[in-house]
Amino acid sequence: MIRAVALGAGLLLLAGCAGRQTVSGPVTPPPPAGQPIAPPPPRVVPASLFALQGEMTQGTLLRGTAPAGASLLLLDGKPVRMAPDGKFIIGFNRDAGDHALLEARLQDGRLLQVPLTIRKRVWDISNLSTLAMGTSPSPAYQKIRAAELVEINAAKTLNAQSDGWRQQMTWPATGRISTLFGSQRIYKGGVAGAYHGGTDIARPVGTPVLAPADGVVGLATTRPFSLEGNLVMIDHGFGLISALMHLSRIDVKTADVVRKGQVIGLVGKTGRATGPHLHWGLTWYGARIDPLLVAGPMPQR
Repeated sequence: MIRAVALGAGLLLLAGCAGRQTVSGPVTPPPPAGQPIAPPPPRVVPASLFALQGEMTQGTLLRGTAPAGASLLLLDGKPVRMAPDGKFIIGFNRDAGDHALLEARLQDGRLLQVPLTIRKRVWDISNLSTLAMGTSPSPAYQKIRAAELVEINAAKTLNAQSDGWRQQMTWPATGRISTLFGSQRIYKGGVAGAYHGGTDIARPVGTPVLAPADGVVGLATTRPFSLEGNLVMIDHGFGLISALMHLSRIDVKTADVVRKGQVIGLVGKTGRATGPHLHWGLTWYGARIDPLLVAGPMPQR
């Protein structure tokens, strides 16, 4: 025989001789079958947890290590490649905004967030108020340039399997820096020209040009391009690409594997160049990076 005795908001059921007691009362129901459990809210953590190395500024390249257990890395919501050991690189364009958000999704579902504050830089701006910017390119030139850009853009999507991105980059040539990364001209009427996307190194024609790090040649032009002249593009892996322009001679070919310090060509003045020099451009998935922040101060010759 089972007796029920009122007890507060529930019932105490006494189960005869067995002495079993069961308390019934308000119970939180389990989630419906198949319904996902909400992940924990994101947690803001210090940047040191990602071991970020580099100057947090416009035109920079940062190296880091993701926290243990990270399965996904995001920069402003976009996936970032991460090596099996957790190493990664991220870059910020010359005109990057003040803030960015780095996130790591852990295997247990937690989301770690690092708000980054990007310092603005003062660029070398030349005001040429009496000089017009120039005429629009002709249809014939636009056709030529469009074909060149197809080859350049294809080289940017090579996605080479190289560990050159891990290395400390070195200058492909040493000499006087004739034009700084990020410099820009403002023409008559306040019209702004395109900013300089690399670093120019003034050297005589025939000076050897070296690979700044290991990589795979994504493009070695077989003819001078209208702007870049003789051009070599090296994919260092993980989205980091070097462009070495205005060469007088190219000593590598497309798809070659090159090593840091290997001669890839000679300084020249091909393409749109007013004198012999090497233009070194560096990009991370299209973001233009200042070579000076990556390779460090120019060594004395």
